[in-house]
Amino acid sequence: MRKEYVMERTTARARWVTTIGAICDEFGGEVQTGPFGSQLHASDYSDRGTPVVMPQDMEEGRIVCTRIARVPEKHVRRLSRHILRAGDIVFSRRGDVTRFAVVTNTEEGWLCGTGSIRIRLNCPDLDIGYVRRYLQQETAGNWLKHHAKGVTMPNLNTGVIRALPFVYPPLPEQRRIAEVLDRAEGLRGKRRAALAQLDTFTQSIFLDLFGDAEAERWPVVSIADFAHPGDGSIRTGPFGSQLLHSEFVDEGIAVLGIDNAVANEFRWAERRFISEAKYRQLKRYTVKPGDVLITIMGTCGRCAVVPDDIPIAINTKHLCCITLDREKCLPLFLHAYFLRHPLARRYLEQTAKGAIMSGLNMGIIKAMPIPLPPLELQQEFSRRVAAVEKLRAAHRAALAEMDALFASLQHRAFRGEL
Repeated sequence: MRKEYVMERTTARARWVTTIGAICDEFGGEVQTGPFGSQLHASDYSDRGTPVVMPQDMEEGRIVCTRIARVPEKHVRRLSRHILRAGDIVFSRRGDVTRFAVVTNTEEGWLCGTGSIRIRLNCPDLDIGYVRRYLQQETAGNWLKHHAKGVTMPNLNTGVIRALPFVYPPLPEQRRIAEVLDRAEGLRGKRRAALAQLDTFTQSIFLDLFGDAEAERWPVVSIADFAHPGDGSIRTGPFGSQLLHSEFVDEGIAVLGIDNAVANEFRWAERRFISEAKYRQLKRYTVKPGDVLITIMGTCGRCAVVPDDIPIAINTKHLCCITLDREKCLPLFLHAYFLRHPLARRYLEQTAKGAIMSGLNMGIIKAMPIPLPPLELQQEFSRRVAAVEKLRAAHRAALAEMDALFASLQHRAFRGEL
């Protein structure tokens, strides 16, 4: 794509329409892959030295140092062509090809790592904040995913990166766009931080009422002791032969799976349905409001409480569904115990089965030991948590609105309409 100067009719704003490669060619920049595995071995890394930026170190357009690897100075000198400068952009070459980070003054002199690809635009007409925001937009990410090579795992090469379309207005306009989007992102960040604080608050409520030493204060019982009387109060969903993937339909009775408890709270994810006729065969797997769902395959021990407004639904074999005797144990207490008490986490880690993929079975769930506090204390905990959940719901709704606004701002910004 040649560099083209266009005038937007609706806004009378001029913009350059070009590609990453054209910018590099005009201003002496380059697109270069990081060192190959044969140039930088696992044995070359050490606890000290110069940080090496790999895909795992790229988050939301920035470099994070949580798990960053390092190499001694001798390897930096040997691989000097891969040294990063402020304003460089590093992309993940494999897997999630939308993952990238902009190099700031803090990371100047670090090394582009194996599995990364470096872009050096070298263009004085570009604001790096604008570049980061441009590359974060869904349009750019979708373009890279569509053009990445490889069937099993997407791969980027220098040719794909060079062909990436890039549009930019004059420098003052770039800075204005970046500032507007930065402010909007800052507001979203504050809302997310408030949600995280509410999570911490729930933990504080749990510790305030039950403390760390429950086992010393209350009798230890098993889940089977306070499940609802009768058969099927602790159950998994239908086995594979009872429910085939081909039997799912576009609408009907909902089928709950691991993804409905993935965030340790009930969320609707991908909707799966079975027909009314199929439901009549599987009716014994119906979930009820207040049932506690526990993931028993993959990432075991994630937990969610079925909400009061649940439509008729069944659970799959990947979930354990527990119906409680609420005269003994309340759903919110059991949910909190699974997530927050060290005895529960330790029990799950020690008893999960499977060498390749961990799993829980009904015997493990039923025998799980729980120090059970008085019902009155559980009720007080539930009342406080319900108040927190109401706040969380308000914050989540506000964050969803802000996310939609941010997406709209992004769309307008890079079309010259902001």
